[in-house]
Amino acid sequence: MIGLYRVRFNRMILLLISCTIIAFSFICIKFSMIPENIMLFEGEQQLYNMRLPINVDISTSNNDVVKLNGSHLNGDKVKLNLGSPFKIETNKNGKVDLDIELLGFLPLKHVTVNVLPQIKVIPGGSSVGVKLNTKGVMVVGISAIECSDGKQYNPSLEAGIEAGDVILKINDVEVKDGVHVSNLVGKSSGKVLKLTIMRKDKEVVLSVKPVKSKEDQKYKIGAWIRDSTAGVGTLTFYDPKTNIYGALGHPITDVDTGVILTVETGTIVPAKIISIQPGIKGRPGELRGLFIDGGEELGNIEKNTSCGIYGKANKTLTNNASFKEMPICLQGQIKEGPAKILTTINGTDVKAYDVVIEKLTVQSKPNPKSMIIRVTDDELLKKTGGIVQGMSGSPIIQDDKIVGAITHVFINRPDMGYGIYIEWMLNEAGIN
Repeated sequence: MIGLYRVRFNRMILLLISCTIIAFSFICIKFSMIPENIMLFEGEQQLYNMRLPINVDISTSNNDVVKLNGSHLNGDKVKLNLGSPFKIETNKNGKVDLDIELLGFLPLKHVTVNVLPQIKVIPGGSSVGVKLNTKGVMVVGISAIECSDGKQYNPSLEAGIEAGDVILKINDVEVKDGVHVSNLVGKSSGKVLKLTIMRKDKEVVLSVKPVKSKEDQKYKIGAWIRDSTAGVGTLTFYDPKTNIYGALGHPITDVDTGVILTVETGTIVPAKIISIQPGIKGRPGELRGLFIDGGEELGNIEKNTSCGIYGKANKTLTNNASFKEMPICLQGQIKEGPAKILTTINGTDVKAYDVVIEKLTVQSKPNPKSMIIRVTDDELLKKTGGIVQGMSGSPIIQDDKIVGAITHVFINRPDMGYGIYIEWMLNEAGIN
């Protein structure tokens, strides 16, 4: 009997330990959903509802940056019942570290709260023409060359040149464009050339020996190159304080290689939409636009990043839908649910259309796929099928705040696509 009781007792102990481990693991999982870095604006508050029947201790250094449930954290440990919602309120600019403990000694989470000054920008929505000249020239393809001996040679392949490489220099001479490269190669008389190329953010030096083409008797290296691109996109925001603008929400990439193009020079100009190719399942639609003849340059292009294009405007950039500055919203304050996008699908008229934010992704670094958007506006669905190429950069508005911008469309669901958080675009633009 004693042995039986001992077995039962041991089982109870094991069960208790197992339940404790499971409960603690569940608590840790719940706390992992709270970001380690929380950004809030002055005068804002954030409500959290953990729905955990436990008490925790929160400690911090003396500060008057934030309040917890209406009270300043004065350096002493504060007990908090997580069975009820709790509120973090901002008081002034600054940063505060919060340490959350269970039972007074088990660390659960370290959270840094950054309180930022309120940021307001003018929303875009207007179509802009984009003209971009690359730094150096990009190799978009490699081919063999037939020479006078009837044989085919492939100098670029033999030299180790790859599609996506950017040729910066030939024999230490900085290349300007495709014509300049052809001239430098043509004058080589078949002598070995030293090429300085950029490959995945690293400079590489290669040697290539041009051959004379049978077709036109010119020296060539068998590389197809591109030095510029142009297209139509959508303006996302304009900051009147700095004259900085942002557009597209995603990078301009080479159509053949998918590599992000490096910027040497570039401009944005006024554009108008002249026709629409609606999107259908399996085929993305497109806004077809034209650069407005005689239109002055709206600004330069200084950066082409994974989160869009950025530069300085030559004039105040407004649209016919809203001329007022609008506050931005950080990802922690965005809600799944109704929103609007500002975009242009006819001429130069900017209009607001209904969408729904279907899903939000917690992100700690810039990514153009921050949220999933579904178009619900009957007019937009009828005319475009949903999200189409050329809409990239259309600002997303929720509760009279700019929360992000359209970036991509789903190939098999043209009524749905991705959006980027506006905070990532502002970070890339240098508006912190």
